[in-house]
Amino acid sequence: MIKADVIIKNKDWFKFIKNPTNYLKRRLQKIKKDNFFSKKKNYHLSILLASNKEIRILNKKFRNKNKSTDVLSFPFYKKKDLKKNLLKLNKVYLGDIIINLNKLDKKSGVKAFKKNFDKLWIHSLVHLFGYQHKKYKDFKMMNKIEGKFHKILS
Repeated sequence: MIKADVIIKNKDWFKFIKNPTNYLKRRLQKIKKDNFFSKKKNYHLSILLASNKEIRILNKKFRNKNKSTDVLSFPFYKKKDLKKNLLKLNKVYLGDIIINLNKLDKKSGVKAFKKNFDKLWIHSLVHLFGYQHKKYKDFKMMNKIEGKFHKILS
């Protein structure tokens, strides 16, 4: 099971996704069926649905970048530590994702908005599992994992 605590800081999210918590719950349960996830483990994460103001503050505080961005990921564990804990524990906290409503395309309609939103939270989820894209081979691996999840959701 994957459980996400969804915190909505900007009510404008409801204009594009009627119930963001249920939307994410359904999407997470679909991708949980992929063999990327252990069937016996319970994963937990938080997702903050924010706007420019909140994400800029967090970006400045944690990354020392005084600007807004589309998404932030804060893994709770490094990749090797996560693997160790997955061997020991049944329930694992993965970390936090913050998504900026103002960086999503709101003019192309709800369907395009949701597709772009899915890209951001999936990319961030893969980061929570310790994957990075600094090197090309790591970028390719992340793309492969993300592609599998997008295929499941389409």
